[in-house]
Amino acid sequence: MTRPRTTRLRRPLLAGATAVTALAVTAGLVAASSEPADAAAKPELSLIAATGSLTLTSWKEDPGVYLDLGTYLTAEGTPLELKVTRKSYKDPVTVTQTVYEGGRAKAKKLPAGTVKDFSGLPGFVRVTLTDKAGRKVLDRTEDFCPNNASGRVRPDAPATSKYPESCPTNPFTLGSVWGVEKGWAANTYGGSYSAPVQLAAGTYTAEVGVAKKYRDLFGIADKPATVKVTVQERSYEDESGSAGAASRSATAGGHAGHGAAHAPQTAHAGHGPGHAPTPARAAAPVTSGAGPTYNAGHGPLRAAPPALPWALKKDQAARATRVGDTSGQTDGSRKAPAQRPQPQRPAGKPSVPDVPKPDLRSLPAYGIVISDGERDVPGKDYLAFSANVWNAGPAQLVVDGFRSPGKAKMDAYQYFYDAKGKQVGYTPTGTMEWDPRPGHMHWHFTDFASYRLLKADQKEAVRSGKEAFCLANTDAVDYTVKHANWHPYNTDLSTACGEENAISVREVLDVGSGDTYTQDLPGQSFDITGVPNGTYYIQVLANPEKRLKETDLNNNSALRKIVLGGKPGKRTVTVPAHELVNAN
Repeated sequence: MTRPRTTRLRRPLLAGATAVTALAVTAGLVAASSEPADAAAKPELSLIAATGSLTLTSWKEDPGVYLDLGTYLTAEGTPLELKVTRKSYKDPVTVTQTVYEGGRAKAKKLPAGTVKDFSGLPGFVRVTLTDKAGRKVLDRTEDFCPNNASGRVRPDAPATSKYPESCPTNPFTLGSVWGVEKGWAANTYGGSYSAPVQLAAGTYTAEVGVAKKYRDLFGIADKPATVKVTVQERSYEDESGSAGAASRSATAGGHAGHGAAHAPQTAHAGHGPGHAPTPARAAAPVTSGAGPTYNAGHGPLRAAPPALPWALKKDQAARATRVGDTSGQTDGSRKAPAQRPQPQRPAGKPSVPDVPKPDLRSLPAYGIVISDGERDVPGKDYLAFSANVWNAGPAQLVVDGFRSPGKAKMDAYQYFYDAKGKQVGYTPTGTMEWDPRPGHMHWHFTDFASYRLLKADQKEAVRSGKEAFCLANTDAVDYTVKHANWHPYNTDLSTACGEENAISVREVLDVGSGDTYTQDLPGQSFDITGVPNGTYYIQVLANPEKRLKETDLNNNSALRKIVLGGKPGKRTVTVPAHELVNAN
């Protein structure tokens, strides 16, 4: 379980260094407004610029300038809320907008083809850039994730946004919720999804406007935002002193030129009554998004830029010294702390009560490549892939591990909860074991999933040796299912999986979320050195020993068809589309 190459990401920080007073005056949003009881059917959406001018840095050692221009989409009256779903992988992705009539929510289906995946609204804004001589040096469209870095624009706006903090990019996502909270604004800049631009040092004029089809669809005024941009060129070697060292260090991991001091935001409560404990949520630790993922072996795929406070002051010293992830923070997703286990082993007679339970399901494998196992083993060919097991609910999967003094393993127990979140039963469910290998260093719950390479007749050809995992909510697979938690705990291995000296640990797979593992090392990937060319299936099987209690044990398997070819040492793999999902 090592850090996959596909998730070693770098991203610029999101932060327009702007005083809130200047922004509020520009946007005309200082005065509090009261929402009428009979709310408008649509939210009032506007594109605004946080500042009329800003400075961006072009690092000589980096590929270009990242155009975080500080433009935001604001929502007034009611939130902008979009639910994006597909019935199955045979069906296209559709989107419905939640509108309000008479104060009641109503679903409005948007035109077919509005979106093609779950990563955001394609071609939402048009960005043009002209130099001081009036020559156009850039003209491109940018996609927009409404769950991007966001913040309040009014003091009477809700203190927290109820919407998720990223748009999922897992190719087998089934449902997502996007939104801009009422009285909030979301950055139109796409972070690591947005390609850098080669710009010489100098001054430019940027114009950002919403594409006509979205202006018509959402009733947004045709008022592009104009920002004066100064590009300054710098080099790591030219930096000196502690601020320069910090800047170099952070920029090597993610372009610190966009940094700013970050104040923590309050975490958000889950949606729906739920069937598992919902502890009081303290302020969530912040993330800068500057460094690499710490979810070694797991996903997530690229998340939206991190959520940031709206009012960011111009504090150059703070920007130079406070950028960069701290230990355990992910590459742009909010780091949510782990839930704590019970203080002691469960007492009384084990029982499996008739209450809602989790429903574990597997996604088809993806990220499928031929590998040498990252060991450069002569004469060996491996088939590496990513696999995800997720929880369709309606209840969390909650597993506690308890260690007897001097024992190498923990005894694991699954808990069950009633509709009020009260624990009403438990059952033994195997063990947890400490994995000391580099890239692991945490507690694994055994027999959570297994992987098999099946022949064309679906008989086993090769089995992965990997079956023990730490559970973490790395991917938002379907946030439209009943009791989906849009802000889950246990999102990161460093918080979810315990230390070597732990006496107990709690691992949770929340409703709507899944855990992606990349099987890329020998023992995890399939050794196909002696496997003949031909058609095969990668099987991802959740809960293979059926030790975990679920609502349905008949939907735990997913198959992905592949075709092996080539010669020893130069094997090839062809991955046909899985119904409408054409991603290897």
